[in-house]
Amino acid sequence: MTTTAFRGGTVIDQGGRRPGDIVIDDSSGAIVAVEEGSPADRTIEVDGCYVVPGFVDIHSHLRQPGNEMAETIESGSRAAALGGYTAVVTMPNTDPCTDSVAVVSEVLDYAADALCEIKPSAAITLGRSGEALSPMAELVAAGVRMFTDDGTGLQDAQLMRRALEYASGLLTDDGTSIVLSQHCEVSALSQGGVMHEGAWSSRLGLGGQPAEAEELMVARDIALSRLTGMRVHLQHLSTAGSVALVRAAKAEGHPVTAEAAPHHFTLTDAECAGYDPVFKVHPPLRPASDVEAVRDGLRDGTIDAVATDHAPHTPDSKELPFDTAPPGMLGLETAFALAHTELDLEMERLVELFSTAPARIAGLADRQGGPIEPGRAANLAIIDPERTWTVDRGALASLASNTPFHGRSVTGMVRHTVFAGELVVVDGKATR
Repeated sequence: MTTTAFRGGTVIDQGGRRPGDIVIDDSSGAIVAVEEGSPADRTIEVDGCYVVPGFVDIHSHLRQPGNEMAETIESGSRAAALGGYTAVVTMPNTDPCTDSVAVVSEVLDYAADALCEIKPSAAITLGRSGEALSPMAELVAAGVRMFTDDGTGLQDAQLMRRALEYASGLLTDDGTSIVLSQHCEVSALSQGGVMHEGAWSSRLGLGGQPAEAEELMVARDIALSRLTGMRVHLQHLSTAGSVALVRAAKAEGHPVTAEAAPHHFTLTDAECAGYDPVFKVHPPLRPASDVEAVRDGLRDGTIDAVATDHAPHTPDSKELPFDTAPPGMLGLETAFALAHTELDLEMERLVELFSTAPARIAGLADRQGGPIEPGRAANLAIIDPERTWTVDRGALASLASNTPFHGRSVTGMVRHTVFAGELVVVDGKATR
């Protein structure tokens, strides 16, 4: 057995923070020791760094199959690894839609040599059409743990109830329950809107999406969760009303979890003033009061996880006029640094938001999200908390370049990423 030790860092996981050298068995990829001075064949010094469980993104669009010009699983996994992620849950709005075992198998085949674990989610309804349920039992047997019609949201309340009731009887091979995730948007209210409905949309002459389009769906699915007893996960919350609804639901003991994307706690709808489509996203950027509410939700535990909603697009599509360009922004390589810079949270809380909670939500806690202890798979991110860097769209690993953060200075950099014991990022550079 040959071993590698990371020495001099501060370990932070569910157990808090402590000094410790992490020793990994190079052949099995497992952690064999977490103790200062443990012997090893090779040493990597990480003085001044945090050693944390690898990040888990529960909401990412890697475009394959069907739109490989924007991103592939290989390029997306490289971006993820550079961002400290050791697992990514991919969304089903691929072409063809991920609503069958065949497409799930295709995604997993593409992911065989990825730089992180790729876990495909599947659509709740066939083709994400909102008309008939997908073969959920078959998909669970194929390894799917999360279901979502992300991008549209399931509009039919009765069908969503049926999906929740059916899902309540489905268990994974290890006996855990699956989760249905909802894109919270009532399309009858948001139709024709390309940004937040408010002062800026009026000034710019652009169609708006009211906050109520999101909040009505949040309220509906909280009610359906209460009715069925089934857990619901609410995707990319962006309004103060949504945060308040989730906070109240949790206080009442309902099985609801929620996520927020970095752009919804760092950017406002005022960014759209220049009609630059890089700031077009779905749900849209909101006013400062909503941004602060999302931040509060992340601080107080109302929002369980940061999810990137990484959405690459080809340059020509993002150069279309604002009202016709596709919505979406890159997120994997910048998410942690933005949260570390903007949220003023202790690293322990960031580990919960980026690692522990999303791993638990996605059903990956047996191997992702910590704790960092002997016998566990070595899925780790090693963070330099003092390193300041500037986001450069031309230097990102993604095939796309549609980041709204180009030129922004951030603090906190992923120095190394370890996936299943393999160093896939060393000193900020991917190893393959």
